[in-house]
Amino acid sequence: MKQLKLLTEIHSFENFKEFVDEFKVEKKDLILTRRSIYNGFIKDLNLDCNLVLQNEYGNGEPNDEMINGIIKDIKDLDYKRVIAIGGGTVIDIAKLLIFKDVDDCVDLFERKVELVKEKELIIIPTTCGTGSEVTNISIAEIKSKNTKLGLACDELIPDYAVLIPELMKNLPFNVFMSSSVDALIHAIESFVSPKSNSFTELFAIKAIEIIIKGYKEIVENGKDHRKNLLKEFLLASNYAGIAFGNTGVGAVHAMSYPLGGVYHVPHGEANYHMFTEVFKLYNEKNPNGKIKEVNKVLAQILGLDDEKNVYFEIEKLLNNLLTKKPLRDFGMKEEEINIFAQSVINTQQRLLQNNYVEISEEEMKNIYMKLY
Repeated sequence: MKQLKLLTEIHSFENFKEFVDEFKVEKKDLILTRRSIYNGFIKDLNLDCNLVLQNEYGNGEPNDEMINGIIKDIKDLDYKRVIAIGGGTVIDIAKLLIFKDVDDCVDLFERKVELVKEKELIIIPTTCGTGSEVTNISIAEIKSKNTKLGLACDELIPDYAVLIPELMKNLPFNVFMSSSVDALIHAIESFVSPKSNSFTELFAIKAIEIIIKGYKEIVENGKDHRKNLLKEFLLASNYAGIAFGNTGVGAVHAMSYPLGGVYHVPHGEANYHMFTEVFKLYNEKNPNGKIKEVNKVLAQILGLDDEKNVYFEIEKLLNNLLTKKPLRDFGMKEEEINIFAQSVINTQQRLLQNNYVEISEEEMKNIYMKLY
């Protein structure tokens, strides 16, 4: 039985210039990034390479219209490597630019075309959440379906992951929190996955420990203290990526996708809204399985005497940093509860098959209602 697979070569540098020199960035490279990253860290280097600024095609999380616009505009460019420098949106898009003869990204997500990789892929994350620099997954909103779809295949595994904490120094606090809570949930969902094993647990536990201890420090010392912890959070995101890249995630992510797809709630924040309710249900349905182990890990890191109130305490900690609002505050209507649950059943079977325990459509509706 497979235990751990890591095909990505991981590098770290103090600054972006060190990366450019080491990797010899040149005209056959295509850099995909955002204007703020370009102006802050790339522009002054006067690089002779192809450049695409993702936010010229739209803001927010990736969607098929945004991706297809980029695919159309780069079709005639001559490049051998794709270098993604950004957060989840940039990375998810970049992963789709390595394939041969693609005109519509929806064909990729629906597996209507052959997946032929013809470009090398280098990922440089500028947030501390997706872990996508070491995973085989790309996710995008498909506007016609009002949800998100994921593509998972080994062709999407980056050739290189490059960690440069300097690139996160201007990350706004809300983006830092939304991304890092996503990494925390990656690690916790990975731990209870049916595919979890002693190797993936090592990475998951370390990610959980770094992130929760970091949150406690930030609560104690103020929001700006996060700037002293960027290297640690970037590593934690990477560790969580290694963990869930091998095990997958489950119902938390699956149930968050309609919220993100319809109301454009940031991915990590949408996951946070689902997280504790899903895990409380897991705890009710099978308290003596793998969840018992993760509860002990969480209680120990949180400094609790027992695991009884672990989800109350973790939510209490997180609410000091990221407000958990009722779903109605995002614009969700009560009649959409049934629609959202049905959407999850219809479109997210890949994730639902990876649940700690099976969750029915009715149980999903109850969770949405509690959060409404």
